[in-house]
Amino acid sequence: MVEGRESKWAETGPASAPRISYRLDAAAALLAEPGALAVFGFGVPGTGSDPRLLHVPLEAFEAPTPCELWQVDGPVRHGRHGALRWSAGGGWLFAALELDERDHGGPAGAARAAYTQLRDFVRSRDEQQVLRIWNYQGAINQGEGDAERYKLFCDGRAEGCGDWFADGYPAATAIGHHGDPHLLQVYLLASAHAGTAVENPRQVSAWRYPRQYGRTAPGFARAMRLPAQDALAISGTAAVVGHASAHEGDAAAQLGEILVNLEALLARAGMPAGFDTHAPLKAYVRHATDAPRVRELLKQRLPGVPVLLLHGDVCRSELLVELDGWRYA
Repeated sequence: MVEGRESKWAETGPASAPRISYRLDAAAALLAEPGALAVFGFGVPGTGSDPRLLHVPLEAFEAPTPCELWQVDGPVRHGRHGALRWSAGGGWLFAALELDERDHGGPAGAARAAYTQLRDFVRSRDEQQVLRIWNYQGAINQGEGDAERYKLFCDGRAEGCGDWFADGYPAATAIGHHGDPHLLQVYLLASAHAGTAVENPRQVSAWRYPRQYGRTAPGFARAMRLPAQDALAISGTAAVVGHASAHEGDAAAQLGEILVNLEALLARAGMPAGFDTHAPLKAYVRHATDAPRVRELLKQRLPGVPVLLLHGDVCRSELLVELDGWRYA
């Protein structure tokens, strides 16, 4: 890091957390708003060359489907670095990669290439502290045993990271999409300042999972308190107690367990209990037939909370629903 820039960040301190919201405005209008760091569309591929606009290959169960907007304080610069797209402003960095697995020998090779490129790019920046990562992989549960695609992804991710997260893992999500089965999409949020990783007392830390879950344990923290301590980035949270999946075959019971896990996580992080209208969440649902019940339960249990309901596969085939999102202090 350039010495002069390091001094600047030390003087100003951590920037306020990005503001995350779901908006029905057109993507072009959102990109024109002050401090627009990134805009995400879901389901239908978007158009436009702005590196800040990313199409996420997950169909929404709601119509019309809102975009997700990240906003920061201050002007935003953006560009491309080979296949990698990025934007930066206010002490925050968005970076994303989309790779075709066929160009890299399969799921492990694509994950290795994606994480190697992201690691090298972030290390060239002022914003070197990776706080949150999203991974969307096609056909995530296809394959048996150690040949399951998600497990191969975990192998490649660890190889690509090397010692990148030797001091601690970021928060993360890994979900299977139903788009191009060869597409791997990875994007992240980084800062000039480190956050504080948070683990869930009801769950074994992911990197300590036993061998039955693959050769390479998943590398992520259950949540990340952002540098200014004003927001919590919540990892993908499923009905896992200890390290075991709970309530196999029952999406409603799994959702109830997830909400218990989230409350335990908020308490451990020192955040206010529950969620409010400023705490956007995503709910990933494996089977479309479960979506109406999940939607109704979320309205009952989390009234007024903005929830984006998406068609996505959880990384274990027996898990039917997963939640992630944000909680602001």
